[in-house]
Amino acid sequence: MRIRVVNPNTTRAMTDTIERSAAVVIGPGVLLDAVTGEMGPASIESHYDEAMSVPGVLAAVARGEQEGVDGYVIACFGDPGLDAAREIARGPVVGIAEAAMRTAAYLGRGFSVVTTLARTVGRAEDLAEHYGLRRHCRGIHACELPVLALETDPDARKIVTEACREAVERDGSDAIVLGCAGMADLCEHIRGELGIPVIDGVAAATLTVRSLIAMGLRKSGRGEFAAPPAKPYAGMLAPFAR
Repeated sequence: MRIRVVNPNTTRAMTDTIERSAAVVIGPGVLLDAVTGEMGPASIESHYDEAMSVPGVLAAVARGEQEGVDGYVIACFGDPGLDAAREIARGPVVGIAEAAMRTAAYLGRGFSVVTTLARTVGRAEDLAEHYGLRRHCRGIHACELPVLALETDPDARKIVTEACREAVERDGSDAIVLGCAGMADLCEHIRGELGIPVIDGVAAATLTVRSLIAMGLRKSGRGEFAAPPAKPYAGMLAPFAR
């Protein structure tokens, strides 16, 4: 079994963090393949960043299809390009926001999301609604740390931990969802500090993909998620024609 974890941004250090989180849960018999976006933004903190990251995600999935990859994780909390990736992949494709929120909903009556910048809160709200989990989501809170500061700010762990603590107290939540792949390595520490479930979407999505493959399940090839119709593309997107 081969699983590819795609970091949609172009920062290799964040891919390394993501890879460590996924490696903890994959177990024997699984080849983990963590890749960094070959084109796009250094971090994803806006709708524009997210849109510009999608070609890199699709390129990574298209290569995986040629290389025999069995399933994919999209390791950004905006789940960029998820539906398009599902169209072109044979196996399951899971985004970390969907996986984390669904996992949290198994563990209590309600969860809170702690994300990076306040400008990304609306996107998380939209995803909770889209995935049918809005009634479980009691609040979405920003710690106001830029994504790349999670790797460089010496106080990042303290800032995120305190934001999670405040979210639990304010919302009365039973679990915390970490709203950025760059927070993956903080999960165990925060869980120990708060004493409640803290969900890292990278681990949740990786195990979800593994489980689906182990059950012999693949994405449906009918209707909306059938392979996209072949047609020419122009300009810089010409290589993406199918």
